[in-house]
Amino acid sequence: MFPEALLHYVWKFRLFDHSDLKTSDDEVVDILQPGIHNRNSGPDFSEARIRIGDKLWVGQVELHLSASDWHKHKHDGDGAYDNVILHVVYEKDTELIRKDGSKIPTLILKSRISEEIIRKSLYLFNNPESIPCAKHFSKVPELTVYMWLERLAVERLEYKTAYIGRELVSSRFNWEQTFYMFLARNFGSPINTEPFELLARSLPLKILAKHKENLIQIEALLFGQAGLLEVDFVDHYPKKLQDEYHFLQNKYGLMPMLGSAWKFGRMRPAAFPSIRIALFAQLIYRSNHLFSTLLETIDLPEIEKNFHLKVSDYWLEHYRFEDNTQKRQQKSLGDLAIQNIVINTLVPFLFHYGRLMQREDLYDRALSWLEQTGAEENSIIRIWKGLGLRVENAHQTQALIHLKRHYCEPKNCLECAVGNQIMR
Repeated sequence: MFPEALLHYVWKFRLFDHSDLKTSDDEVVDILQPGIHNRNSGPDFSEARIRIGDKLWVGQVELHLSASDWHKHKHDGDGAYDNVILHVVYEKDTELIRKDGSKIPTLILKSRISEEIIRKSLYLFNNPESIPCAKHFSKVPELTVYMWLERLAVERLEYKTAYIGRELVSSRFNWEQTFYMFLARNFGSPINTEPFELLARSLPLKILAKHKENLIQIEALLFGQAGLLEVDFVDHYPKKLQDEYHFLQNKYGLMPMLGSAWKFGRMRPAAFPSIRIALFAQLIYRSNHLFSTLLETIDLPEIEKNFHLKVSDYWLEHYRFEDNTQKRQQKSLGDLAIQNIVINTLVPFLFHYGRLMQREDLYDRALSWLEQTGAEENSIIRIWKGLGLRVENAHQTQALIHLKRHYCEPKNCLECAVGNQIMR
C-alpha cells in the first residue's frame, strides 16, 4: 500500500478518473472545487464545493486509505470532523454514521487511480537515495527547478524567523537584545552556538551598553560570564580582567556559566571560543545600536564592515589564556564567518522586521542581500552540484538546504515542485 499523502495528492490535483463519479450509495458526485489543503489539525481539505445528487455542499473533505481509519484516528469523537461533507477513501471497509444518524457520503478511488501514478510515488517514497528523484532530476525543466528555488528561499527564511519571533515575544519585542543574542549564536557557529547563546542570555545587552566606552570592562564581562576567568592566572591581562569582572559581578549580581560548556577540541585555533569572544567584545565596543544600523544600511558591503574586527593586543600572541606564547599574529573573522552572519542573522532579521512592519523595502533588501552573498560550500550543496545544478549564490544554497532537509529527507516529494513534475 502507498502512503496517504498520495491520496491527498491525487485529490488536490484531480489526478483520478472522473467518469461516472458516484458515492458508495450511488449518488452522482460533481467536484466543483476540491478545497484548500490543510496541513494542520482538522479535516484534510476545507472550503470544498461538491454537488452530491441534486444538492450542493460547501465544507470539509477528509481522506483515508481505508474508511475504518476514521475510527482509528478517533475522528468520531472529534467535533472538528462533524461538518465533513465527503469522505474520500481508497477502499471502503466500513460505513460511517454521523452523530445525527445520517451517513457520511463516501467516494471510493481504488479503481480510479492509475497504476503509473502509484508506481512513481512508491519509487519516490521507497528510494533510499538522499535525493529520491536523483535519477530523474535532469529531466525536470530548469525553469521549474529555479522557480521552485525562488519559493523555497522565502520558505527557508520563514522557517528561520519563526525562532526569532518566539524570542522577540520572550523579550517583549526588544529587537536590539534579540538581535544581540542571535549575533552571539553566530559567533559560536558551528560548534559553540549554544554556549554563546547562554552567554548572551546571562549578560543582557543593556549591561554591556553601560560600559560601551571601556573595552577592558566589556571583555571582563564577557569572559567572566563565560566562566573562563575562574582560575588563578599569572599573566597580567587575565588577572586584570578577573579583577574587573569580580567588581562588576557584584555590582550587577551576575552568575557565570560553567567554563566547561565551551568546546575547544578538533577545531582551528583561530575559531577557539576565546578568540571568538575577544572578537565579539570588539563588535560591542566598536558598534552602536547594531540593529538600528542594520535597518538603516542599504548596501551589503557597508554592513559587512562592522564585522571586519581585530582582537586586542593580548590575543595577538595567544589563542587561550596563558597558553604558550604564539607567534604574534592578527586574528579576525574570516570571510566564511562573515558570510555565515549575513545568511543566518542579518538577512533573517531584516526579512522578519520588514514582514512585521510591512516594510516591503526591507523585505526585498533581505532577499537581495542573499543574492549578493556567495554560494555556501557544504555536503548538501555538493550533492546538488553533482546532479548538474548551477549554484551561484546564497539565495540558491539556502533554498537547496531547505529542499534537502524539509522535502527530500522526510520524503515530502508530492509537496515538491520537482517531485510533482516527475509524477506528472
